[in-house]
Amino acid sequence: MTASSKPLILIVEDDKALATLTAEHLELAGMKTQVFFRASNLKRFIETNFANLMLLDVNLPDGSGFTLLEELRKSGVDIPVIFFTGNDSEIQKVRGLESGADDYITKPFSFAELVARINAVLRRAETAHDNKVTPTSKLSEEPFEFCGATINTQRLEITFPDGVTAALGRKEFGIMAYLYANQGTILTRKNLIHAVWGIHADVKSRSLDQYIVKIRDAFAQRGITLNSFRTIHGVGYIYDPDQKASPEEQS
Repeated sequence: MTASSKPLILIVEDDKALATLTAEHLELAGMKTQVFFRASNLKRFIETNFANLMLLDVNLPDGSGFTLLEELRKSGVDIPVIFFTGNDSEIQKVRGLESGADDYITKPFSFAELVARINAVLRRAETAHDNKVTPTSKLSEEPFEFCGATINTQRLEITFPDGVTAALGRKEFGIMAYLYANQGTILTRKNLIHAVWGIHADVKSRSLDQYIVKIRDAFAQRGITLNSFRTIHGVGYIYDPDQKASPEEQS
């Protein structure tokens, strides 16, 4: 959600040489990467961080990639996933896709093909996310201010105080628009999910929290501290430009 925003790709692969080489090629293609050699390390990271896509090996030192993905999906993590593995059997491909993966690529592969597949999955994911946003998230036709940035509702753009303008995802827009419309009110996670995804959406709190992390990261990259947008522990969130955080709130 920044003007030069690069997608963060998580590489979960126990072959250190291949993981490093893959990271180098993806970064040359304009992406950011983070490498994990074990499933346990990835799970700790994903609990509190947002990423755009995960490349996941099937065979890891501390478990199966299939099992890892199934656990992540059950816990509400909806990050797009591409399996990459040396096993090209049809049974393995089917299991990978049925476990929640978006694509499956077998080794050896060309890095040009891998980059193309990543970009294709990212495009599909963005389109799917946009289509899930309900009309209730579009609360105003007029631009509004959020934590010092200007949100253009017509163009779905955000302009930061330093003048940098960036495209804004519909989920992030919906969250900020609903918080802005309810300034000073503590909103539960359920409130926000119903407003942005729809009242009948099967969306877990973890998915919402990941978008909150994405919003905060975008502001942090521009050196902006979100003192007025706070987490209320065990409840939800509040946007209140006129108030300071109390001890039980987290900025």
